[in-house]
Amino acid sequence: MGDKVVGVVGLGIMGGAMAKNLITAEFEVLGHDIRSDLLDAHEQNGGRAVSLIGGLNNCDVIITSLPSINSFHDVLDVLADFSSERLVVIDTSTLPIEEKVKGHETLNKVGKVLLDCPVSGTGSQALTKDLVVLGSGDRIEFERCASVFDGFARAHRYLGRFGNGSKMKFVANHLVNIHNVAAAEAMVLGMKAGLDPKLIYDTVKDGAGNSRIFELRAPMMVAGEYDEASMKIDVWQKDLDIISDFAASLDCPAPLFDAAVEPYRVAMDQGLSKKDTAAVCSVLEKAAGMKR
Repeated sequence: MGDKVVGVVGLGIMGGAMAKNLITAEFEVLGHDIRSDLLDAHEQNGGRAVSLIGGLNNCDVIITSLPSINSFHDVLDVLADFSSERLVVIDTSTLPIEEKVKGHETLNKVGKVLLDCPVSGTGSQALTKDLVVLGSGDRIEFERCASVFDGFARAHRYLGRFGNGSKMKFVANHLVNIHNVAAAEAMVLGMKAGLDPKLIYDTVKDGAGNSRIFELRAPMMVAGEYDEASMKIDVWQKDLDIISDFAASLDCPAPLFDAAVEPYRVAMDQGLSKKDTAAVCSVLEKAAGMKR
């Protein structure tokens, strides 16, 4: 297939948005997912839906955006048998580094390339192509994929040896975790003091206390509406567990990160697992005895 043909495996919040932007960038995008509704959405966006992953056999570049270790290895086991001699798999999933290394070995044994390329950005940012690719692995193949990255991301950075992309993703999400809870805590503090939530948002956004996460998530906190998730709490909990294990493996204390993990666990207990991570605001509102 030509350079303007890309396969995408996993058409959820992130993968679906990346596929849509690639279509807009005039790539022919063959998309696969186990969910028929996501395949239908991909076709409605102008892509080609592939119900069986084998339908991607002739793609030279395939992007994977997968939710679990098992799905990651299952997909790579199939891709390892593909006929393309130039196959490069761009994995954007957030997974433990040791699992990514196993996947790298699976493809390397058959002369294929896996790039470790998680992305920095939320689902809403993915829709507007406001992502940064955190790339690592074979530099020549990474550079060969530059036009693909440009099709779904604002920027792409090469970070060196395989696995460095995931390490940087963990660092970035460490901050996202803290910033999101800090934003919720600040909103609750202001509301408890009698300030209007919209006024809090508009004022903080204009000052030194602002952050990208505050800008993205505080509007949901203002509205108290968390159904349109750009990152679901249950998926985020998976990422938090990975980062916790990563920090522990380095014997690196992370007291702020550890403290910020707790509201998400409470949110899970309160049945908010499918809500956006901004819903930690409602957890803190309850803890403060607030009702809106």
